[in-house]
Amino acid sequence: MNLPPFDTYPTVEADKIILRQILPSDISGIVEISFYDAKQARTITEAIEMQARIDRDYLSGNSIHWAIVDKASKKVVGTCGYYRGFDNETGELGCVLLTAFRGQGYMTMALKAAITFGFTHIGLKRIRAITSIQNPKAIQLLHRLGFKQVVVAGDDDVEYELTDTH
Repeated sequence: MNLPPFDTYPTVEADKIILRQILPSDISGIVEISFYDAKQARTITEAIEMQARIDRDYLSGNSIHWAIVDKASKKVVGTCGYYRGFDNETGELGCVLLTAFRGQGYMTMALKAAITFGFTHIGLKRIRAITSIQNPKAIQLLHRLGFKQVVVAGDDDVEYELTDTH
């Protein structure tokens, strides 16, 4: 496996989006979608602290977290990445979009790009995704991308997986 950190932070281009490193100048625009360990940031200061923890996780080889950038406008529309390590050639994929950009295909493009990166550049054999049973749009997206439900985790969460067929 080829684990983070990489010589240069990977940038991935696909269709109308670019996945790139989150910059300090991005933070104020993504406070509402800044999370760490399922805790949401309430302030810019909290979002900055969360991003610093995410950056440390990347440097220790446990994650990679991208800004999802619209190529035309250059605006950050969301974030996605792999979190919680890469044990057993498995990565946990997570994502979130700013409210104004939902339903426009950004997440489909971003997840396809992140999945390809995970299988081809990191060397993953399995990708996990966990979402709420109460999030039918995320569940539909995971099914469209080929994920299969593997377990209901707790009262509200459901886990999906995608395996590398190559």
